[in-house]
Amino acid sequence: MVTNVSAPRGPLIGRAMPRFEDLRFVRGSGNYTDDISVPDQAYAVFVRAPHAHARIVSIDTSAARRQRGVLAVLVGEDYVGDGHIGMAHLPNPADANDVTISTFASTPERKILDQLQLPLAVGDVRFVGEAVAVVVAESVVAAREAAEAVAVEYEVLPAVTDVMDALAKGAPTIWPEAPGNVALDCAFGDRAAVETAIKDAHLVVDATIRNQRTISAFMEPRAAIGSYDAAGERYTLISGCQGAHRLRHALAGCLKVPQERVHVICPDVGGAFGSRFNIYPEQVAVVWAARRVGRPVKWTGDRSEAFLTDYTARDVVTRARLAFNRRGRMLALALELTANVGAHTVSYVPLSNGYRVAPTVYDVPIAWVRLRGVMTNTVPTAPFRGAGRPEATTVMERLIDIAAKRLKIDRAELRRRNLIRRDKLPHRTATGLTYDSGDFAGNLARALEAADWKGFPARRREAKKRGRLLGIGLANYVETPVGMPHERVAIKVSPAGRIALVVGTQSSGQGHETSFRQVVADRLGVDPDAIDFVSGDSAALASGGGTHSDRSMRLAGSLMVESSRAMIDKARRIAAVMLEVAEGDISFADGLFVAPNSNRRLTLFDIARAAEDLLALADDLREPLAAEASFTGRIPAYPTGAAVCEAEVDPDTGAVEIRRYTSIDDGGQPINPLILHGQVHGGVAQGLGQAMLEASVYEPGSGQLLSASFLDYGMPRADHFPHLDVELTEDPTKGNALRVKGGGEAGITPSSAALMNAVIDALFGLGIEHMDMPATPQRVWQAIRAARDGSNSSRR
Repeated sequence: MVTNVSAPRGPLIGRAMPRFEDLRFVRGSGNYTDDISVPDQAYAVFVRAPHAHARIVSIDTSAARRQRGVLAVLVGEDYVGDGHIGMAHLPNPADANDVTISTFASTPERKILDQLQLPLAVGDVRFVGEAVAVVVAESVVAAREAAEAVAVEYEVLPAVTDVMDALAKGAPTIWPEAPGNVALDCAFGDRAAVETAIKDAHLVVDATIRNQRTISAFMEPRAAIGSYDAAGERYTLISGCQGAHRLRHALAGCLKVPQERVHVICPDVGGAFGSRFNIYPEQVAVVWAARRVGRPVKWTGDRSEAFLTDYTARDVVTRARLAFNRRGRMLALALELTANVGAHTVSYVPLSNGYRVAPTVYDVPIAWVRLRGVMTNTVPTAPFRGAGRPEATTVMERLIDIAAKRLKIDRAELRRRNLIRRDKLPHRTATGLTYDSGDFAGNLARALEAADWKGFPARRREAKKRGRLLGIGLANYVETPVGMPHERVAIKVSPAGRIALVVGTQSSGQGHETSFRQVVADRLGVDPDAIDFVSGDSAALASGGGTHSDRSMRLAGSLMVESSRAMIDKARRIAAVMLEVAEGDISFADGLFVAPNSNRRLTLFDIARAAEDLLALADDLREPLAAEASFTGRIPAYPTGAAVCEAEVDPDTGAVEIRRYTSIDDGGQPINPLILHGQVHGGVAQGLGQAMLEASVYEPGSGQLLSASFLDYGMPRADHFPHLDVELTEDPTKGNALRVKGGGEAGITPSSAALMNAVIDALFGLGIEHMDMPATPQRVWQAIRAARDGSNSSRR
């Protein structure tokens, strides 16, 4: 007997299917952390430091404790007194090639700071907004009123927020364990050889480029619900994140309990972009407080708290030198990256990625890179979409544009001369990566053609007639195969006609619920509607790596293929018993196991029923039909592409308008082109937003955040962007069965560089060779005015 199932028609991999989850979201049926309430829950509000750097003299909680409805007022000493420790962020990532070692090696002479962060500050506060106490009450209003009654006496200390100021002699010390405020100082490459090449070069472009700090600005504010089961001695945390298992590991470490006693549930997540990957103080505090008060504790942050305390992005100053010979061929690259780590060592990933991908798609013979992570009195920085790759791309593409002007070589031509040739693949870069695929020259050629590069002079003349300055910029990019080097997937077939797909990744808008179903449905020959997608639950799967770094489909997708294959092999053995033929004679296609020369056939669901009931089966087959696979290591793949941007500048106001944007993106085989296009579009918008408007700004001296709301922080709107002309391409990789490279970071990696190159191209006739992001109207107008007044400040 064959169970009637609606089999898909044609391949599902590569099909532009609408997302399953969209209907749920557009109807307002999403289930985010703040949508969830648990019985008898209390509410938490945090007391936060008003100073960037200060010593806590005393905290008087007596008045707050007397407030109506208050259950507890807790401080850092209470947390430490309960035997708990700070959050271990594990900032030093696994190496891009060898996951058994860390990227940065600590030595007795040069130690790498890896400081535990307490959820509530003890001793000193080190940035505005750092939590010093938490109030738990019967209602949010009661908790907020009590928080205002907590009296904290501070001894204000000198503060420093700028990364270069923090390195200056006499700068305030953030952590005694980081002398000179240097948390990390490492170098890679042959410095002597690079310096010799630079010394003998025909041209050396020497520039200092600042990639400003930005915020993540995810739509859903952070929230957390903690509870404690005294009978089972088990903690539960419900909170949006980028991986339940990573959060479980970190939380168990803080509480000093086995991971089996911590359960993390991640519901729908309204945006993450890297900033939800690491654990946050509030997630620890609500779980600890729940045990203290004997009730679940819920906290939901507001937008003001998000500006002050969400991990921020970028904030890297790069001194770069790129050497050329007379023909415009690159000879050597020297980089000194100085990253603002903030007040706590959350992550060195942006530095690691920035080093590895520094040459991008160009054939740079030798390179030397120095990396420094510097502590400041600011909220910690963390990976944000691209995490070091957009910064590296901006540096390289700016250097090439400057060199092209000085060498009097067309910018596109100078890039062509230095691109890694396709016939030279695999290619090992000067920073130790081995590119297995990528049609770099082809991507550039397609981008130039699609953008009508040759027709630009006519468009520039037309703009000039209108009193506008039109510029065009381009950028090539490549990404790196990093991220958490572990993943796990399980597939379970139910006799009732359902398939459970359980993954350790975590969607925050990427469409896993659809694209992952497509992979399994395609391999098992079932309808995607028959698959139940399960993620975001540390109890549902033994382990998982989460979602970040363009890794989810590359790792989890590969495991889905492996698990599906194992499932089919196991089902074929059972089918052979049921159909009374040799296992080797059973064929499988379109979801059906068929006996030779007959019309006898079985579905997976028929076999699942038999696996539980058929006594003729061997013991290893008489069990639920399921398969599970895990992987630890790297699955290399290098997403790549090229982008061209046209921008028009109003010289009277400095206003920048993006007129055209073209992108060619090789993310490997697109599992769902519709989703991949959406990913690229979203990334482009974020990259252009940083280049045009965004900047997180602290007041020098006081360390107060000046851009603490959307009134002061520039966010792009839909009408800032033209139609985005995005084309997908593929130069196949052999690194995984799905030929997947990644697309989540494709749009953002080149877009900032392409726009800034366009803006500076528009201004070059005024003598402006470089300006840092963001190209706001005020900054552009000031650069134009300075150039017209004869100032050299814009002629770097």
